Amino acid sequence: MPNPDIVLGPNQYGKAEVRVVRVYRDTEVHTIKDLNVTSLLRGNFDDTFLTGDNTTVLTTDAQKNTIHSFAKEKGISSPEEFLLELGRHFTAMDHVTGGRWETEAFNWERIQVPGPDGAPAGHNHSFVRNKDDVRTAALTVEDGVEYVLGGFKDLTVLKSTGSEFHGYPKDRYTTLPETTDRIMATDITSRWLFRPGAEGVDYDAVYARTKQIIMEQFAQVHSLSLQQTLYAAGEAVLEEFEEIEDIRFVMPNNHHYLVDLERFGVENNNEVFEAGVLPYGFMNASVTRVGAEPKPKAWEWIGGFC
Repeated sequence: MPNPDIVLGPNQYGKAEVRVVRVYRDTEVHTIKDLNVTSLLRGNFDDTFLTGDNTTVLTTDAQKNTIHSFAKEKGISSPEEFLLELGRHFTAMDHVTGGRWETEAFNWERIQVPGPDGAPAGHNHSFVRNKDDVRTAALTVEDGVEYVLGGFKDLTVLKSTGSEFHGYPKDRYTTLPETTDRIMATDITSRWLFRPGAEGVDYDAVYARTKQIIMEQFAQVHSLSLQQTLYAAGEAVLEEFEEIEDIRFVMPNNHHYLVDLERFGVENNNEVFEAGVLPYGFMNASVTRVGAEPKPKAWEWIGGFC
């Protein structure tokens, strides 16, 4: 008999990490869209968890096949728009009331070869993958509302000066020396929430410009802390894009320790460092608009973001 003191909590199911590569061959100059897509459905699926009754369950294999078919039938313009196509398709089905769809988008650039005039030119159908970072997108549909997140992960940046850290409280466990000139480095992961109902968004343009703004702020802000740089980046993005209402960051502090060369009779004037690995500082914050209603459904089960 079921235990009356135990109930099924929030749940979802689907197919994770469906790799789909779409080649556009309409002309001699080919283009590639390369996505890693996850589809998770929510709805009236209690019986399959509680009794094993699969009457209402759309198979995860069917979700995978839909992703592959939509890559041809609907095409892939931006990752966000592709997820919206999937989300609207699945939530139109019986028993599906919502869900979450996520993707990573991998960037392929044309290999440069000598052109007709000898100058470098992109090859028509040969590519090299740019691994500087990975673009991300996510869609959550809950109670008929579409929450769209753009983003990227693992953008590694470093500045060799223009960063300080001092003025913090000291206790008997404090060993970190204050500094007015240090290396600051991090791997930036960011997601931004588009205002629900925003129309006519050019997701590709927003992604490219948002990434550029964040890098500009990292470079140009004379930083007294990584937290200060994080906030400045978020503020600058919200000032430029009214359709974004919340931007969040995960930033580890990739420490660089000045190597003691004095014992060898060598002066080290902030020139030779040892790159630290573990442990590391960790910054996680949201920058949002005054009066914006919290939208926890947009971020639910999105790992790493507060």
